[in-house]
Amino acid sequence: MSTPRQQFGRWGEQAAASYLQARGYTLLAHNLRTPHGEIDLLMSKDGSLIFVEVKTRRSTQFGPPEGSVTRTKQAHLIAAAEAHMQSQPAETDWRIDVIAVYRQPSGEIEITHFENAVSG
Repeated sequence: MSTPRQQFGRWGEQAAASYLQARGYTLLAHNLRTPHGEIDLLMSKDGSLIFVEVKTRRSTQFGPPEGSVTRTKQAHLIAAAEAHMQSQPAETDWRIDVIAVYRQPSGEIEITHFENAVSG
């Protein structure tokens, strides 16, 4: 059983995956677990792997969704992406993107994609 917060987070991840797929990305994995943490989405496009952190919010009371990707979170994302890449035999380009999903009180959804948002 999951909490309403977890369900809302999963909803945001699905919205982000659909958004990216509509723009030519291919979904490879959802909630990819590594020894350094979880990656929300693993996508591919044009021969590159894209690790995606999804942040979903109903309110901007505490700032925009992307504002919660702190330096500590960025370090975990980099470590998780590097761990995954070390486990793969093929060399390929990769990056870490952030998707901010904001569901406004009216129900309208606003999605902002930050490409190559996190780098080591």
